[in-house]
Amino acid sequence: MNFKLDFVGHRRWFFIFSGVVLILGILSLLFQGLNLGVDFVSGTRVDIKINKPYDLEEAKGHLEKLGYKSPDASKAGENYEWLIFRTNQVLDHNDIGKIREEFQASYGNQVDVNEQKVDPIVGRELAKNAIISLLIAFLGIVLYVTLRFEYRMAVPAVLALLHDVLVVTGAFSIFQWEVDLVYIAAILTIVGFSINDTIVIFDRIRENMDLEKPKTWEDFGKTVNASIQQTLVRSINTSLTVVFAALSLFVLGGESIRYFSLALLIGLIFGTYSSIFIASQIWVGWKWRSMEKAKLKAQTAE
Repeated sequence: MNFKLDFVGHRRWFFIFSGVVLILGILSLLFQGLNLGVDFVSGTRVDIKINKPYDLEEAKGHLEKLGYKSPDASKAGENYEWLIFRTNQVLDHNDIGKIREEFQASYGNQVDVNEQKVDPIVGRELAKNAIISLLIAFLGIVLYVTLRFEYRMAVPAVLALLHDVLVVTGAFSIFQWEVDLVYIAAILTIVGFSINDTIVIFDRIRENMDLEKPKTWEDFGKTVNASIQQTLVRSINTSLTVVFAALSLFVLGGESIRYFSLALLIGLIFGTYSSIFIASQIWVGWKWRSMEKAKLKAQTAE
């Protein structure tokens, strides 16, 4: 069985690279936290479409005039035509009306205002449900891979998924991109894509292990390397197809799905990476140790 790339021999470098990326993300989560959208915290997000060039500080001045001290506002949109204003207050219809009147008076009647508000109880419930949905997904994956393959493949598969989730979450923390409900949808999409890629690789490894029945570390490494090599083109082509679709959404999609597309892009790239360089390599070390123990036990029994 021929192979070109020594994935097994260089697995420590893959672990080091992932470790550095994860540490950076975790440190950012500890010191900066996440920029949670109003989906997960109580308050209101007001999207003000001005449709003409404007100065951000001047726009903030209009909000301060209405009584919002040090308003959390930023420009958004392809041409920065949107002003995104967030407050921890749950604004009512009258409050939104005053904001609309203030900005229309300054920037014209073309100004449009949309709001999204969540009270504290709903925010907590959404956050809880998001965590539960991820845990259920992980549990289902563990059960499926254990029944379909073996538990030594199930655990690395889930660890690779956690790796992907932490990488994406760390990136959102580092750059303080907003985390909302569509972010959770992106994470679940990434989990589904990544586990599919991992299962394809594990299935080929299992087939070749049954065929080759390697006895030495060198033969074992050759079998795993060949299995990954055989699925590598398929993994890359599939990933590129989905990445191009996500990139199109990011470039051409609206503001509402921009962070969803961004999360998908990062997650799909690292999902492919973790299937090839993390999940399979964790399994390699674990499986080889179990094979050595079984061999030693058989020798002792003799």
